[in-house]
Amino acid sequence: MQPAARITGRLRQQVAADLKKKYEKGASIRSLARSTGRSYGFVHKVLIEAGVQLRGRGGARRRTTRKRR
Repeated sequence: MQPAARITGRLRQQVAADLKKKYEKGASIRSLARSTGRSYGFVHKVLIEAGVQLRGRGGARRRTTRKRR
């Protein structure tokens, strides 16, 4: 897959199916973007088009209130 080439039709469906399978096995959008040479936005959009339920961002949650001493 060439980095700036437009992907349409059957090829886009194949790319979407491949990305979906890898994402559902635990790969991150950023890692998929790196491995394919595409942007984060492209991978995100293709996953949405493929009907993937995206995971939350994860990480530590911020405290909403401070405890008083």
